[in-house]
Amino acid sequence: MNQTEKEQVVEEVRQELQRASVVIVTRYRGLKVADMTRLRREMHATGTQYRVIKNTLARRATQGTSFEGLTQFLTGPTGVAISADPVAPAKVLAAFAKKNPMLEVVGGVLNGTVIDAAGIGELAKLPSKEVLVARLLGTMMAPIQNFVGVLSAVPAGLVRVLDRIRESKETSGAE
Repeated sequence: MNQTEKEQVVEEVRQELQRASVVIVTRYRGLKVADMTRLRREMHATGTQYRVIKNTLARRATQGTSFEGLTQFLTGPTGVAISADPVAPAKVLAAFAKKNPMLEVVGGVLNGTVIDAAGIGELAKLPSKEVLVARLLGTMMAPIQNFVGVLSAVPAGLVRVLDRIRESKETSGAE
């Protein structure tokens, strides 16, 4: 790889880092090519960029960014997952590492904070962003739905009382 190609890779990674909220570093020693291809496809499906990069190029790309803390994890054969969604890549990597013990999740950076492998594992246990948003909206809508239920119960109760009165008049008039 010549100098211009290296500079191009560094620039590409920097651009990906600008859009990212999380970067997770993995080691893939011993992982088969077919497994690596499957991992890349799974990551791509979640909107995550997974790339194998030379450690020196990764260090250059992270200089001056909130991801400089990654340098402590950049040893050996390194794969880097870059994503705007903080939970999706952690979930994919945790599930993949269970099936393929050759993949080791080393650590990462989430919104400028360095997290270790255990932190990535905890991140993988969180619900996805969509689920969290749905829960938040459900919580926000509950008081409104309860209020509407109370308001609609008053006319419904009135209708039931009037219906019973009508029924009682019809049965008393029939006798």
